[in-house]
Amino acid sequence: MDSMANQKTVLAVTDDVVLPVSSVLTIMAQLGNERFDPLIVTQASTINQFPLDSSSVDAVLAISKTSDFPSDKICGEFSRILKPGGTVFVCKNLEGQVEDMQQTIQRRVTLAGFLEPQCLDLKSIKLSTFSLSFGIKAKKPSWKIGSSFALKKPAKVLLKVNLDDDLDLIDEDSLLTEEDLKKPQLPVASGCATTKKACKNCVCGRAEIEEKAVKLGLTEDQIENPQSSCGSCGLGDAFRCGTCPYKGLPAFKLGEKVTLSRNFLEADI
Repeated sequence: MDSMANQKTVLAVTDDVVLPVSSVLTIMAQLGNERFDPLIVTQASTINQFPLDSSSVDAVLAISKTSDFPSDKICGEFSRILKPGGTVFVCKNLEGQVEDMQQTIQRRVTLAGFLEPQCLDLKSIKLSTFSLSFGIKAKKPSWKIGSSFALKKPAKVLLKVNLDDDLDLIDEDSLLTEEDLKKPQLPVASGCATTKKACKNCVCGRAEIEEKAVKLGLTEDQIENPQSSCGSCGLGDAFRCGTCPYKGLPAFKLGEKVTLSRNFLEADI
């Protein structure tokens, strides 16, 4: 009774028609499993779901001579029927492109939820009916679907700043030169800018403006701060009335000094 209780349940599947029990026993013994109760399913590629309860077997042994078996769906079935912590062995009898097939099987078992996929060299296993080239071993997680556990939050580490008290500081004033310390000289105003009226030999155009203002009968205030009761005086002669004091002057903005261009008084012809 004790020996029966210690036996593990192993499901052996193949896409072939026949799978000898002796071959299953030999392979599992070479893989380190001696006491077990084998369940054998042949032509498993045509099965959608194994007639076994979830988490009911300790190990799964899949033997295949083709590249399509076990498929992603069959690998998902392996994960369903295996107990938490159970192991799946996928053994292949293929020639050529072994590395590509190894990567394909590893991808399939990983997508099915298995952990730690490993490649196995099975060429040394001697069987009577067929031979093996390589195998893939993977483990089902020890936790069940829906399990939860607390995550440990890392302790907060405050940033430490080490200040060197002996560090030499540079005086900012020492970076200034004598030229930097000199007070800047403002340009001296000269000419018409310093007088109320244009200079005798004015070349800035102020004399022409004043002459035009006298001809038009404009006061100094009307030149310096032009205003308009109708609001159209600053738009130009096309918008001014016949008695507008600004008639003949260029357009301007109300409240801003009226200015003339240098060639305003020159003849067009």
